[in-house]
Amino acid sequence: MKISQSNTKVVKTNNGFQQTEVGIIPKDWKLVTYDEAFDFLTTATYSRAQLTKNDEIKYIHYGDIHTKWNHFLDLNKNELPTIKLDQLRKYPLLREGDLLMADASEDYEGVGKSVEVRNISDLKIISGLHTFLLRDNNGLLANGFKGYIHSNKMVKKQMDTLATGLKVYGVSKTNLKVIKIPLPPTKAEQIAIATALNDAEALITGLEKLIAKKRNIKQGAMQELLRPKEGWVEKKLGDCLKQNPNYGINAAAVPYNESLPVYLRITDITEDGKYSKKNIVSVDLFASSSYYLEKGDLVFARTGASVGKTYLYNNRDGKLVFAGFLIRVKVNPDKLIPEYFQFYTQTSAYWNWIRSNSMRTGQPGINGNEFKELPISLPPTLKEQSVICKVLIDMDAEIDSFEKKLEKYKMIKQGMMQNLLTGKIRLI
Repeated sequence: MKISQSNTKVVKTNNGFQQTEVGIIPKDWKLVTYDEAFDFLTTATYSRAQLTKNDEIKYIHYGDIHTKWNHFLDLNKNELPTIKLDQLRKYPLLREGDLLMADASEDYEGVGKSVEVRNISDLKIISGLHTFLLRDNNGLLANGFKGYIHSNKMVKKQMDTLATGLKVYGVSKTNLKVIKIPLPPTKAEQIAIATALNDAEALITGLEKLIAKKRNIKQGAMQELLRPKEGWVEKKLGDCLKQNPNYGINAAAVPYNESLPVYLRITDITEDGKYSKKNIVSVDLFASSSYYLEKGDLVFARTGASVGKTYLYNNRDGKLVFAGFLIRVKVNPDKLIPEYFQFYTQTSAYWNWIRSNSMRTGQPGINGNEFKELPISLPPTLKEQSVICKVLIDMDAEIDSFEKKLEKYKMIKQGMMQNLLTGKIRLI
């Protein structure tokens, strides 16, 4: 990754540091509190239910800070909900460079998450429920730098320490005002830091767009390749199985322990049918071999909002015991290639069937016997199934390679933030 920065040089600081109450920073840097750097302005309290779509006054909801934006809210690229003119009252309108912070979060990761306002032009916008509206009050902070303050590990550590709550965490205005921000001595250095991080973010954004494009291309190819054609035959899933579908083990998950089996739950399956190790857990018992997944096994989510979601076991994921809200099927490879079947479960035909057959008075759900009735259109030969699989597997492999590169870029950017925002590496 190359970050171009004109008229700057990178200096690894070995000495010239000072020990402060928040950590080690360069001697020419200073600590300023949020109270010293910002004015805290009034925000509205309108809920989602009180918002509109097409009125003149735009509105910031704290939930969007958590889910839609990172570091910056670019008004050239993002649409906002609106409120009616009479709801504006005397709330202050946002200005270029204002910092918006969510004051409530369901987890520590989101505590204090902030975005800096960009390209506001003549738009009329107010900040709303569960937000702090922070405005630079003495010119200490350069536009473009403010959006990265929350990502400074020294700042975030203070926020997490001061966060309060049981199910919802937050930092009060009183506590936020005393949190200290490590600050480079000049706006030029702040801008240099922001520019370097923006360049890294641009690489990430570009790669995310490419991955989304590749996924769309694959989805279109998959729909076409698996669309029934002349000479194809329709079979029921039950006719293509080695044995009847069976349910997973009914046991609670426990924190991951190397001495216990790894537990596969509905929530561990991604939307594109992969096993996520983000929240790896174990099951506190020694399961019989019948509950361990084997090559060619495919599991379905049988209930809830994720009903129909599937995962094809991959040996690279390690030994997995599947949970009770999943149903396992073992397809007969002489009739149906497992990979072909998994691709089929990503088609619109499959999901239309799921929606039609999972209707319940309570939560949606499908049982094992119902899954056996799933209709599948198949090419007349296994060779044709295999050819289709190869095309789609190759496309998946390309997407996987881009996703690995994306994770690498994100790690590089994370390292850049911790080095640049703390002065460990200087751009001067």
